[in-house]
Amino acid sequence: MEGLMLLRLRGPFLAGTPPARSKSFRRIHGFQVHSSMQSQSIEAEKHEYKPGLLDDLLLGFFRRKMVEEVGWDSKKPGYDGLMEVVNQLMMKGRSNSEIEQSAVRVLISLFPPFLLPLFKMLITPIQDGKIASMMLARATAISCQWLMGTCSVNSVDLPDGSSCSSGVFVERCKYLEESKCLGVCINTCKLPTQTFFKDCMGVPLLMEPNFADYSCQFKFGVTPPAQDTDKALQEPCLDICPNVRRRRNLRGNNDVTQCPKV
Repeated sequence: MEGLMLLRLRGPFLAGTPPARSKSFRRIHGFQVHSSMQSQSIEAEKHEYKPGLLDDLLLGFFRRKMVEEVGWDSKKPGYDGLMEVVNQLMMKGRSNSEIEQSAVRVLISLFPPFLLPLFKMLITPIQDGKIASMMLARATAISCQWLMGTCSVNSVDLPDGSSCSSGVFVERCKYLEESKCLGVCINTCKLPTQTFFKDCMGVPLLMEPNFADYSCQFKFGVTPPAQDTDKALQEPCLDICPNVRRRRNLRGNNDVTQCPKV
């Protein structure tokens, strides 16, 4: 969700241990990359990401920024406490648009004030944004596994017909799975993250969450569709949603309606 926190880090913090790699992965500029054929067999290659000290530092830093925005903190430690703060953000917002704007402010607060406009002015224009897209993909894959779980850089098709290693494939998004809510994914992650990268860094981003297996494909350099045509916003509630069974019982059938939080 919140790529590029790596740009705040210096020195030994860059020496974090990358996740284990299967033999089917190849390397591009020192980063994990898998092709579309390899992504088809991802089920056999999934492995759990084990957070380290750097991940704990990033989680704590992100949580503090969330607490500043929400004005409330959970008594629970770690990731569980973070998810309670996220849920509080959802309840605090009077509309989905307000929730999205709050999440964007959190993302902006993660960076020094000068960094985002400088990146947009100096890096984004190079090669029509391809360099910026590849940089952001790598920064996201390195710095956000504490939030999303195991992920890797991959190649995506761009609007001009070319392909570029500016994608990030999340094997099984921890944020989505722990929230148990499609609305939390859409309103606090997908939409604000797309808005943040486009408005603050000048790089379009399309995020394609898969609500069947909880994977997610980031496509830096690809403009997302309008919200009224975005298929992700038209998906039914997740089967793991704690409220979906109750709604089914009230309706007297097994129809799964669109998530009311979307």
